[in-house]
Amino acid sequence: MSKRDELIEKYASDLKTKIGVTPDMDLLTKVTIGCGPSIYNKDASTVSGSDQKELDTVKNNFLIKKLGLADSPALTEGINAVIEKYGKSERNKYRAVVYYLLAIHFKKESVYK
Repeated sequence: MSKRDELIEKYASDLKTKIGVTPDMDLLTKVTIGCGPSIYNKDASTVSGSDQKELDTVKNNFLIKKLGLADSPALTEGINAVIEKYGKSERNKYRAVVYYLLAIHFKKESVYK
């Protein structure tokens, strides 16, 4: 099993245990691949839910550039909803899981099809 496959399994486990969602493994795999090498970097592989600069990066680089959404207050609301769902107190919010949840939240799974 490759390192990436191990990480995808870890992300799927997070979705099941911490969020109570059975993941679409095909979509989760594509989102994880889309994160590129950041998944292997301890700092870059997670999202800080309390760091506004980090949340702005998620909004600009993922929601606007990758998913093609227009900048609006709904983007920040979506990010906050996903962070809340993951658990504000959860220390390790994996970037791939957050992006997966955001893609579903904004109904943009088609970007990965």
